[in-house]
Formats: sequence, structure tokens, C-alpha cells
Amino acid sequence: MHVDVLVIGAGLSGLSSAALLAKRGLQVAVIDKAYCPGGSCGAFKRGDAIFDQGSSMLFGWGEKGFNAHRFLFNCLEEPITIIQHELLYCVHYDGKKVRFFSDISRFIEEVATIFPGQRENLVHFYADMQKMYEHVMVENPSYTTPDEVDKKAALSSLLQHPLSYMRFLSYLNVSAKSLLSKYFTDKSIFNFFDKLTSTYCYATVEESPAILASVMFVDNHVGGSYYPAGSTLHLTGALEKVIEQHGSTMIAEHEVVSILFDQGKPYGVLLDDGSQYTADQIIYSGTVWNLYDKLLPKEYTTEKQRQWAKNQEPTYPSVALYTLVDKEVVESDTLAVEMLIGRPDMLDEDEVTAYIPSVDDRTICSDDEHIVMAIGPSFSDWSSLNPEAYKQRKNEEIDRLLSVLAKRFPTIKEHIRHVELATPRTIERFTLKNGGAVAGPKQKLGNHMFKRQHIRTGWDSLFCCGESTTLGTGTPTVTTSGIAAANAVLSKRGLKPFLYEPGMKEFVKVIDAPFTNEQLYATTDAERDAIQRAARRCQLCEHPSCSQGTDLDVRGIMRRVTVGNFAGAKRKLAESAVQDPKKLEPNCIREESVAIGKVCTYLKDY
Repeated sequence: MHVDVLVIGAGLSGLSSAALLAKRGLQVAVIDKAYCPGGSCGAFKRGDAIFDQGSSMLFGWGEKGFNAHRFLFNCLEEPITIIQHELLYCVHYDGKKVRFFSDISRFIEEVATIFPGQRENLVHFYADMQKMYEHVMVENPSYTTPDEVDKKAALSSLLQHPLSYMRFLSYLNVSAKSLLSKYFTDKSIFNFFDKLTSTYCYATVEESPAILASVMFVDNHVGGSYYPAGSTLHLTGALEKVIEQHGSTMIAEHEVVSILFDQGKPYGVLLDDGSQYTADQIIYSGTVWNLYDKLLPKEYTTEKQRQWAKNQEPTYPSVALYTLVDKEVVESDTLAVEMLIGRPDMLDEDEVTAYIPSVDDRTICSDDEHIVMAIGPSFSDWSSLNPEAYKQRKNEEIDRLLSVLAKRFPTIKEHIRHVELATPRTIERFTLKNGGAVAGPKQKLGNHMFKRQHIRTGWDSLFCCGESTTLGTGTPTVTTSGIAAANAVLSKRGLKPFLYEPGMKEFVKVIDAPFTNEQLYATTDAERDAIQRAARRCQLCEHPSCSQGTDLDVRGIMRRVTVGNFAGAKRKLAESAVQDPKKLEPNCIREESVAIGKVCTYLKDY
């Protein structure tokens, strides 16, 4: 099969680039190992509860600032509803609670309760950073990576605020610690900022480049934090919808094992089932290590290139605990995101970020439940454990993380309805993130920005996006890399790129919490509402019993219908030889089976 563009990986960056290219009328095929798209921004179900696999707090949806997600959906002209968190989050630090208000002056007062002697320094620091941020990020929106910046546009922006731009560029090769040292006299405040940079950059202030940290410190407040209404399933599902509505293809549960070359040029891929796909251009959205160690044949790379990739230092491996608990566990003043700090002076395994998305989205579990997730570092060696030792270690890790959560939610252990753990091995199995390093290569001085993988490679038919590229980790940054990769391909093909234009029509609807079941499908008619709710009961099983022995992708159809991708669902149904889908219902694992026949009948008439 030949297409215009192949995209390897259906994470957020790959989906973003594919959706933009499909929107421009190109034939795109997206290939991913998993059965649900999204990567770290994917979701899974247990009963009626929907769990986010990783990303559960998203930036980049605000009206100004580093709002790459808003720009993307406006370009795609795809409506999406996003819940805005009242506060960014809070940090439980050294026995005190610091709330991150959108009003930076209120946030400063919170931090000053811990470091009272640094109040004026905090005011001075944030005033300088905010002024620079407004001049560089807000007044001149640019949705591309540093290696793809248009030089004329950059010069025009620089001339508007030369002092701010020169200051910003001066931070390129200095650490965040060096920047903070110019403002703060109490060295213990560096420990506090360490917690912020380790959350977003997965690096300490000593390691983090000041050019990234300076933007992050302000954007957290100006841009705000958000959650896709209905779970991240609706974010990645909306991108998949755009791809399929424009005639392009999603290829799930197939892993690319090699990039094919012809006359020294990448021209296609070999899949794990032996099939081949070819294309004019290829976009790779995985890790730099998998690219150079697995996919690129060694005869087409140099030892220097392979060693460069190998030397990219990974972020620490992570574990993710997923719990469904009685509603009474979570107090009414709990925020959707809370950071629980272990030791202020160092990073340890007791430092976790607790995500409680059900605080703001009441559609993702029952009325009497809450979802509590905990994601944090794991410094244990999980790789060499035999099955019995691995199971024991998982149980020990579940107990440890529950004890950490119990410091914030004292009754959690007595009120658990479901609990499971994703280890670094689990994370790598589902997302191909090497060693469970959820944020890819560490964005640290000496290995940052231009020293990372660029959007364009040494081959003019191969492009890259994702967290291994110049901007690194975070949902707005990987989305930006996907936009940059799509524009690079469009430029190569002589097609119009996606650029910011004042007055772009808005397709992002931001709403206040809580989001309720009554709001979930409020814009549809009664019949479609019933169909989507019926489809939403599907468990999206890893090994579905309902379709066993047939070619009907039941979970793929139900997932698409759930998020309103009827065109993609109908195409999936048409690909099957099954004449009466209702006959599969007795094989459903739910006691009251999913209405497979009813949903499929609706699709046939759609």
C-alpha cells in the first residue's frame, strides 16, 4: 500500500501531524502498536470508570500564551470541549500547601509563607519573567519548534521588543539555577523550584535550561491547566476523527520493525506481520533510541549518529497507580491535581503527583466514586525480575504508593474499589517508551534544544516529532512538534503550511467545572445520545471476547462512536464480513452486554 505520508506512532504528536496533513487533503496512514491511539495521552476502562494512561493535566488550551492545542483544533476546525481547572494545582511542600493561582501575585503570597524573606525577590523575579513572556510568547504567537522557526518572522518579532528577546536568548545555554541566583538569596528556595522543573522538565534547576524554565514558570499561571471533557479519550478521538473523516487511515496493533530504504532514501516501513507500506514522506513520532537502535538499518547510519542517540540521557522511569475509590475518600476542597512532595531537598520515590480528574469531570466514573491516580519516579530495577518476583514487587509498590496517598487521603486504603499498577515495564509495553521513561530524553543543559533530534533528519523524506525533538516533553510541546513536522512536509510538497492568523475562528469551547453526564452529549439529538451512551459502555478490552474469531473490530467501533467519530466507525463496520453483529453480544464480558447490534444498525443507516 502506498500513501502520501506514513506516520509512525499514534501518540499526541503523531496524531496532530497526521490530522493536519489529512486536513490538507493528503493520504496519510498512522501506524501504532497499541489498540487505542494516544500513547501517554491514551485512556483505558475498568467497568464504567475511564482512566487516563498518563497525561491527565493538559496545558496549551488558553486564549493566550503557549496555547498550541487551541491553535491545532482551530486549524483543524474540529470542535472540542475542554474543562478549565479553577487552579492550576497545589503543592504540598514541607507541611504547607501552595496553591497555584492564575493571579501570580496571589501565588507569590502563598510561596512567601514558606520563604517570607524572599517575598520582594519573588515579586521582582515574576515581574521580569512575565514581561519577557508577554513580549516573546503572547504578542507574537508562533507554533513551531526552534529548528523550524522562520528567520524573517523571528527577526520581525525581535525588532518589536529587542531587549526582551535578547534576554530570552541569553538564557539558551545557562541553567535555571543561574537565573534564580540573580534574584534569590535564600538557597533553600531552589529546592522549591526544583519541584516545579522536575514536574515539567523532569530535571532539576541546575540541569534545566533557563530558556525553558523561564517560560514554564509564567505559562503555568497565564495559560492555565485543563482536562478534556469526557476524558483524554475525547482528545485523541477527535484527532483520529479528523484523520478518518478526510479519508486517511489508522492502522492499530501493528508495530513498525524497520524503516525501508531505496537508493539511500527512506521510502517505507516493514511491519511485524511482514507487510510493507510505502510513502513519499515518513514522520516518526517515537523515541530517538528506538529510531537509531531499531528502525534505521545500521548500514544507513554512522557510529557517530548511533552513539549520539545512545548518549541522550533518559528521564527517570515512572510508575503509575490507578485507583477507583469511594467518593468519601476525596474531600470537597480537593483539587484535580495535587503534588505530594517527599523530601524538599531531593527527589525520592515518595514524591508523586496525584490526579483526581473526577473532581472536575463527573462523567468518568459513577456518582459515588472518584478516580485517584498517582504518578511518580521509580528507582528500582524492574527489568530482570522473573514473573513471581515481578508480581511480588508490583504488590509491594501498590502498598507503598497507597501509603503515600494516605498522607493526603487518610481513608483511601479502606475504600478501594479497584487498584492496579503500571510499572516501567508496563509503560514500555504499551507506549514503547524505553525503560518506562515517560518523558523521553532529559531536557538538560548540554543535551537540550538544538542538540536533540530535529524535525528534519539527514534524509529529506524522513521527519520527526515527539518528546525526543527540540522542545522535549509536555502535551503542548509535543503537539507543537507535530505541527512543525506537518508544516515541514507541506513545505516539502509545496503546500500551504498552518500558520497563526489573527482572528482565527474558535473551535475550542472552554467550560467551568464540574462537567456532568447531562452535558456529555448535550449538543446531539436524543437518538444519537442513546447510541453514544450505549457505545460508551464498551470496556475497550485488550483481548476482546466479543469479536473473537471474527474480523469485526467491536472495540474500535465503540470507541469511535463514543467520541462522535461516526464516519470512522462506519468504515470499520464496512470492512467486516460479519452480517449480524448482534450475535456477538452474548460474548461480551459485561453482565448486561454492550448493545453491539443496536450501535451497528445505527451506523449502517448513518
